[in-house]
Amino acid sequence: MPFLVADLTLLTQRHLFLCMSNKRCLHLRNWVRWLFIQADGGFHAVSSIIMQSNHLASKAVIARRRVAFMLLPGFSLLTHASALEPLQMANQLSGQMLYHTVTLSLNDEPVRSGAQLSLIAQHELGTALGPLDLLLICAPTPLPYTLPAKLNEWLRGHQGRGVALGGLAGGTEVLARCGLLEGYRATLPWQRFEAFAQAYPQVTLSQQLFEIDRDRLTCAGGTAAMDLMLTLIGQHHGARLAEQVSEQFVCDRIRLADERQHVPLRTRLGHAPKSLIDAVTLMEANIEEPLSTLELAEHLGISRRQLERLFKKYLQAVPSRYYLDLRLQEARKQLRESDRPVGDIAFATGFSSGAHFSTAYRNHFGMTPREERLN
Repeated sequence: MPFLVADLTLLTQRHLFLCMSNKRCLHLRNWVRWLFIQADGGFHAVSSIIMQSNHLASKAVIARRRVAFMLLPGFSLLTHASALEPLQMANQLSGQMLYHTVTLSLNDEPVRSGAQLSLIAQHELGTALGPLDLLLICAPTPLPYTLPAKLNEWLRGHQGRGVALGGLAGGTEVLARCGLLEGYRATLPWQRFEAFAQAYPQVTLSQQLFEIDRDRLTCAGGTAAMDLMLTLIGQHHGARLAEQVSEQFVCDRIRLADERQHVPLRTRLGHAPKSLIDAVTLMEANIEEPLSTLELAEHLGISRRQLERLFKKYLQAVPSRYYLDLRLQEARKQLRESDRPVGDIAFATGFSSGAHFSTAYRNHFGMTPREERLN
């Protein structure tokens, strides 16, 4: 019997961890346990090793991601919290340290936010942090100051080293100024669309809530930062955990990357004539019972041809096509945000039948309304 105990102890030391961590070795685990019981006193010699192995086998080891937040003067507290809190909640709900977060500033002084509240970062620029997975820049928009040369150099030093770089709100402009968004798709708060497009033509500007383009992440700031982080949590650890985190913050749903920022009408149309702005306003107010192009023109006191020329010049579309896009965008919003039957949504957005609605929706978005709801 001592020989058996010695052999089993050797087996435990060399192989038991692998056996216990592999579900397919369940029968071997049970066999080893039976042998321990048969051996007089042998079970006690190695019981602690078995207990440790069972504990490790019951809890999968998940790689911890290291996320750093660089806070620049004037940053938004809302944006920062919307990005940081979901990661901390993911740790709490999973019972594991899925994300290790740190905050940095340009120096050892507290960083004053746009709300005039100061935050003391854990580290200053230049501190050796070890390898990072994600580096997020929190900055105001627009940027009211010149970026320090040391920040430019530090950020560029992370390029090509396996670190994803992100810009939250004005952080997008920081990355662009450092030349780190060339050839990438990016977004930022809608108030900066025009100025950003002119200043950085080499960046593909998006009007979405957030963008994830390879190893670059950008968002519109505010609560869009939470949608971005919830999307990342879902990609890393599954949709269920992302939903649980969302529920903790009383979010009705996780907004998707393909959803546009809500830009005020006058901002969207810039210096367009008042008659065009009025036409779009009428369209938005009459989604359920669409007006014809002729009816719109009569309401505005202009000819149909004049209205069509205005739409083509400023919106690069005929009125009927622009109107259809508005209705389909509203339908998509309702499909994602409500449990209303598809047929009811079709009628609520001006379609005379479910078949007509389904065809128009598929032609516009590449999927049927029912497929949209399943995604």
